[in-house]
Order: sequence, then C-alpha cells, then structure tokens
Amino acid sequence: MSAVDARLAELGLTLPAVVPPLAAYQPAVRSGVYVYTSGQLPMVDGKLPVTGKVGGEVTAEEAKELARTCALNALAAVKSVVGDLDRIARVVKVVGFVASASDFTGQPGVVNGASELLGEVLGDKGVHARSAVGVAVLPLDSPVEVEIQVELTEA
Repeated sequence: MSAVDARLAELGLTLPAVVPPLAAYQPAVRSGVYVYTSGQLPMVDGKLPVTGKVGGEVTAEEAKELARTCALNALAAVKSVVGDLDRIARVVKVVGFVASASDFTGQPGVVNGASELLGEVLGDKGVHARSAVGVAVLPLDSPVEVEIQVELTEA
C-alpha cells in the first residue's frame, strides 16, 4: 500500500472510480512531469448528491463538502494516469468553480473544501496556488467543479 493510500485509509476515505467523461475529453492528461485533470464534479456512485446554486438551494457548508468530493475525484483521475499517488511531488494549482446565487460571495470558503482535503491527504505536497470562481451554472446543475494540476516526481 502506498503512503498516500495509507493516509486515505487513515482518514477513512476511499478513492472512487474515475468519473466517466460527460463529453469529448479525458478525466486527466499527463504532459511531461505534470498531470492536468479535467473539471471534476462531486459525483458519488455516478450521481450528483445535490444540485443547484450555492447561496440558494445549496448551503456554503454543503458545497464545501461537495468540493472535498471533487478533490477526491480529481485524485482518482490523477491515479488513473500515473498509477501511484506517491508519484505526486506537489499539487501546483487548484481551480474551483462555484455555481453561485447572484448575491453569494463565499466562493473561497467553498473551494477550501478541496484545498483542505488535498492538505490532509498529501501534507506539504498538497499546498498549492488556487483560484475560486463564481459562475452562473455548471454541468448537470452541479454546485461545484474542481480541477487540479500536479507535478510528478521523476520516475
């Protein structure tokens, strides 16, 4: 068992199966020492547990938990490309999109769910640059979408 897999187990987390693409793209692509994930929705067993706008039908706290799920899905996508999450040298960048009610301004707090999960799982390797963006709507009426870029250790 890899160190990252052991840490996931210690946290009571399990990497899900890679979410199948909803359109013409790959869940993750490797280029040199970097892996870029496509935007990951908070799918659980092939379904969105909640839909709607954050600050409307979805609370900020619910959305933060959904962002954690997005980050787990992103790690699963990375693992599908590199085979072993111990190959992650660091998370370079996280971009979080939050489908927001017109008066909702708490996007950074929502995307903290993804950032905090990456820190819990990867420690210092999970520290990253980040953007948290409010948008009108996301695919399937998802409240949150997260993509990550990771740098790999040399093989």
